[in-house]
Amino acid sequence: MKTFRSFLFSLIIIVTSCKKQEGTNTVQIDGLTDKVEVLRDEVGINHIYANNQHDLFFTQGYYAAKDRLFQFEIWRRQATGTVAEILGERELKRDIGTRLFKFRGDMKTEMQHYHPDGEEIITAYTNGVNAYIEEVLQNPELLPVTFKALDILPQKWTPEVVISRHQGLLGNITSELNIGRAVAKLGPKKVKEYYWFHPKEPILDLDPAIDPELLSDDILELYEAYRTSVKFKPEDIQPEYRVEPSVSLNAELKINPSEADKMWIGSNNWVTDPSLSENGHTYMANDPHRTLAVPSLRYWVHLSAPGWDVIGGGEPEIPGISIGHNPYGAWGLTVFRTDGEDLMVYELNPDNLNQYKYKDGWEDMKVIHETIPVKNSDDAEVELRYTRHGPVTYIDSLNHVAYAVRCAWMEPGSSPYLASLRMNQAKDWEEFRDACNYSNIPGENMIWADKNGNIGWQAVGIAPIRKNFSGLVPVPGDGRYEWDGYLPIKQKPHDYNPTSGFIATANQNVTSENYTEWDAIGYMWSDPFRGDRLKEVLGSGEKLTMEDMKALQTDYLSIPARSLVPLLKNHTFTDDLQKQAQQQLLAWDYILDKNSSEAAVYVAWERELLNGYFDYFPNPEVQSVISRIQMNKLMEWIHHPKSKFGQNATDKRNRFLTETFISAVNGLSGKFGTDITTWKYGRDDYKHVQIVHPLGKVVNAELQAKLNTAKLPRGGNQYTPGVTGSNDNQTSGATFRIIVDVNDWDQSVGTNSPGQSGDPESSFYQNLFEDWANDKYFPVYYSRDKIEATTVGKEFLVPKN
Repeated sequence: MKTFRSFLFSLIIIVTSCKKQEGTNTVQIDGLTDKVEVLRDEVGINHIYANNQHDLFFTQGYYAAKDRLFQFEIWRRQATGTVAEILGERELKRDIGTRLFKFRGDMKTEMQHYHPDGEEIITAYTNGVNAYIEEVLQNPELLPVTFKALDILPQKWTPEVVISRHQGLLGNITSELNIGRAVAKLGPKKVKEYYWFHPKEPILDLDPAIDPELLSDDILELYEAYRTSVKFKPEDIQPEYRVEPSVSLNAELKINPSEADKMWIGSNNWVTDPSLSENGHTYMANDPHRTLAVPSLRYWVHLSAPGWDVIGGGEPEIPGISIGHNPYGAWGLTVFRTDGEDLMVYELNPDNLNQYKYKDGWEDMKVIHETIPVKNSDDAEVELRYTRHGPVTYIDSLNHVAYAVRCAWMEPGSSPYLASLRMNQAKDWEEFRDACNYSNIPGENMIWADKNGNIGWQAVGIAPIRKNFSGLVPVPGDGRYEWDGYLPIKQKPHDYNPTSGFIATANQNVTSENYTEWDAIGYMWSDPFRGDRLKEVLGSGEKLTMEDMKALQTDYLSIPARSLVPLLKNHTFTDDLQKQAQQQLLAWDYILDKNSSEAAVYVAWERELLNGYFDYFPNPEVQSVISRIQMNKLMEWIHHPKSKFGQNATDKRNRFLTETFISAVNGLSGKFGTDITTWKYGRDDYKHVQIVHPLGKVVNAELQAKLNTAKLPRGGNQYTPGVTGSNDNQTSGATFRIIVDVNDWDQSVGTNSPGQSGDPESSFYQNLFEDWANDKYFPVYYSRDKIEATTVGKEFLVPKN
């Protein structure tokens, strides 16, 4: 028996070993200088072990392109202004906008900003991307089906593609124009009544030199075309892959967030020092909220070479890691709203429309000529114009007016997240903060936690100093409204080892009242509810565990619900169903759980309050320029009705609460029937998530089934820490999450939905979706032995010849 057990044990070891070696391969590649080992773990993360920096980033580019080739090609076309080449004339304005806002400075200066070896790193990364593209071009059978559906091939990259700004969180120019239009119609005082500006009060007066009537023109069409995600149509698809013309496209399959989601997309993060945790460890947690997409926006990788040992996530098209940890500390980010854009308005010379007034004279616009290829059409010859302030987006030749966008992110070093390369090698708070000084875009709250128990926060982002204007309305470009340089990043708000033992940010205003550099701080921030909930839990005095951290990242307690529901207590309803809904809400725990009927009722009511405000208090003039009231502003009116509703304010407020509640209950009963117990928030036809591929609505049913995820129930909404947005189908939120135990790296966990790969034939395409939708995490191992134990594939990359 002992011999048999020994034999059986040996057999298990052999089988396990064979399983571990399954997928082991050696690949010869031009461009490498030495051997590189790549271990792929069971969730799909590549752990790259190189012998030098060049090979490390070359290999990162190679494998990122291998996993995300279609995403890379669409990114490349967006970055280079060549989308019309595959989709035709409807994309011409996008390509014009892309070329108009292209970085045209010195590339060496640009690349070296991000890291002392930036040119080498970015070039090596690009060469790695191209090595895989060449491999595919030589072996077309490797092409993902998405290329075949569009009948296109991937094309080679250059460093200019990597440093493109097209996909970044750049500024507020669209809001600036909208506010300007509102001021033109309503005046500054009325606009301030409806917007939630803080912590300081902005100047909103339009300069008399600006004709307010002209602001209604489509001034930012080229900018907005450049910033919009690529949308495909059935006619773009080859007939054998195309959706049947008779098939109605499901309106639920929306891949763009609602206006509310787009306005307040953000993130949560926090760090806690050892005094707050049960095990005496330091923690860092981060869950960035962006548009849900397949493949996902972010991509996990582990980069190890002399001088580098960093694991985490970032946008796959960018070298390095923007959120993660190295051997010394961990870092994360959330949006710190920074206004790096201004709309400049110019008087043109009636005798020469290429000249604009600046101070006492006329200046010539710079003109660049470009040729843009257009599918099924002749190449388009276009002229791109620039003033001293930036790209010209619109010329009104009839009224002799031009408009340009002044962009801080046109400065060298403003490609989103690339400055993370410096952060990846930081050894302590001061080195990390020095690295932050190079992080121009986006405006972020960068947090740090290290093995010695230190925690810190540094706001980053290039911030223009405006001495005589707010940046919230258009201004003349005649020289009277200039920036007084940029605030040095290290002078932006920051903190280190606060007495509270934690730092938490959630896109709300976190600037101290004692701060002094207000000329570079914005006026528009996210609602405070997520941030308030983070502070409530982290500051509770309870000793926290990893499970508590997970629970907070996926927390669905609604602070607005906790504030609004008690107001229903003294309201009288005559209908039995409305009474029942009222009583259930008054006994509720305010958690927007997917199985909760109370959550279903509350969210329906909250939507009625937000979306129906103007139905109850109509103001056509305001409605023509302001479509949405921010939740915190609405709650201020509700809790302090005299500030808004005038005479009989409380009665008007109560009638508003009552009638919207009745409307919400009636709407749910009309949709789901009269049995409240069946009104589960997470129903397929209520709160759910289905992530749709960019081609997911225009290909045939067979391919749709491969490209799109299933539909699964969700909880939460846009105001809970576990953010799931404002739509029934979740279109924004956190697919990438990370929680790092800084004193035990192998205890760290993460998510990434729907998977690491963008190829629907890959086993890593949707493998993480269901666990993510159910708020489950996977382990993020860092030590070699743990990684080896979960390796499902191994490859060696070696130099060719």
